[in-house]
Amino acid sequence: MSVGKKELSIEEKGAMSPKAFREMVRRGELSYETDAPQFYCRGYSQHGVAIIPRDYAFEFLLFCNRNPRPCYVCDVTEPGSPHPPFLAPEADLRTDLSRYTVFKDGKVIDEPTDVKKYWRDDLVSFLLACSWGWAGPARAYNVNFRYIGAYTTNIPCVPAGRFKCDHMIVSSSVFKTSYDAVRAIQICSRLPCGHGAPIHIGDPAAIGIKNIYEPDVYHPYPISPLEPNEVILTWGCAVTPVNAIKEAKPPLAIHSYPGQVFVSDRLTEELAYTYTNEFVTGLGARVEKG
Repeated sequence: MSVGKKELSIEEKGAMSPKAFREMVRRGELSYETDAPQFYCRGYSQHGVAIIPRDYAFEFLLFCNRNPRPCYVCDVTEPGSPHPPFLAPEADLRTDLSRYTVFKDGKVIDEPTDVKKYWRDDLVSFLLACSWGWAGPARAYNVNFRYIGAYTTNIPCVPAGRFKCDHMIVSSSVFKTSYDAVRAIQICSRLPCGHGAPIHIGDPAAIGIKNIYEPDVYHPYPISPLEPNEVILTWGCAVTPVNAIKEAKPPLAIHSYPGQVFVSDRLTEELAYTYTNEFVTGLGARVEKG
């Protein structure tokens, strides 16, 4: 990625503010093919986004509630609003991801870089946890790891109404030592908006992943051979709702493209403590006011 003609270093990417990152995405300066958002805005929460018609929204929320490991809900918009009220009220979900997947009746019809032409007044946006959210805190504590990709598993999700998914999507990272793996679990377990604790430790074959070197959902870069002492940890992935959308077949649905996430204005560490107190309490206050 470059802004103008200047190639950004890893340090410069990490130091970028969420607002500057989203403006860069709107200008089309982030390549979804070559530049992973995970290296930007270190410490800030990152999110998968699912956009559903209001008539399907309750069932989708129930699906997420029943399957919090891959689908932890961090924010929900008002119908027709593209602005996440808690995570980034000045952002625009129609333009602030570098690529989207658009579905009609459960079938993929487009993979655009913005979704303005598809926007409707009845669309509700759900911002889901992303395991990249814990990457910043983990690096801050010198945890040695590398992300390797997203995979289809044999883990079924609990259905809700028209939404069901027989094969949870997961993301995996490799940790240099067992100490690194333990530290990662300690860090991420208190970060629900970073997917919390992993769902699996060790051999991916136990959850139906046939070949760790060939991710079937998202494969950002070549995977170097695992070393004897390395440990694989696997988290639920916010791409999971794609399979549920295909089953529910809403007339229109939009999802963040695999590997492309929304960067919020909230620190992942901040969400470990303020999510329940601020967001849920605020929601209760809005209900009381009617």
